[in-house]
Amino acid sequence: MSNTVIRNIIRFFVLLALQGLFLKRVSDGWVTNSLYINIFLYPLFIMLLPLQTPRTGVLLLSFLMGIGVDLFYDSLGVHAAALTATGYARALFLSLYEPREGYKLNAKPTPGDLGMNWFLKYSGSMLGLHLLVYYSVDAFSPVYILDILTRTIFTFLSTMVAILIFVFIFMPKR
Repeated sequence: MSNTVIRNIIRFFVLLALQGLFLKRVSDGWVTNSLYINIFLYPLFIMLLPLQTPRTGVLLLSFLMGIGVDLFYDSLGVHAAALTATGYARALFLSLYEPREGYKLNAKPTPGDLGMNWFLKYSGSMLGLHLLVYYSVDAFSPVYILDILTRTIFTFLSTMVAILIFVFIFMPKR
């Protein structure tokens, strides 16, 4: 197995364990009246997959990660649906933010390889879509649109901070 495959297998299990064993407990303690703030670090796995990963592989890994998180959260496929939708849209965001000269052959979707500006646009778009789908499927009704948008915004802010911390700690610039 190549070094990239091993690194991504480890990242899969580390993010799944971190989300299910630690971040779930943290967000359970933050429930107040109607504002619900979560930190969802697990979408970072799909964001950091190599650029040349085939779409079917991304979709399969998205579904597996989502089901794994659903097992920890006792939810019925909400995380799997949201992460699979995010994995499906990944190719769109990669093409949307592709540099003018194209991606380098072995470029990774990290701030070290493609720059902080690119990473913030890419990860922000991916996370925004993921959270919108997640809270929409969770509420399952357009009646709660204000609640969906509020939760999406607050969770987006807390999760982006966590993603940036994770990336800076575990993926320093070369």
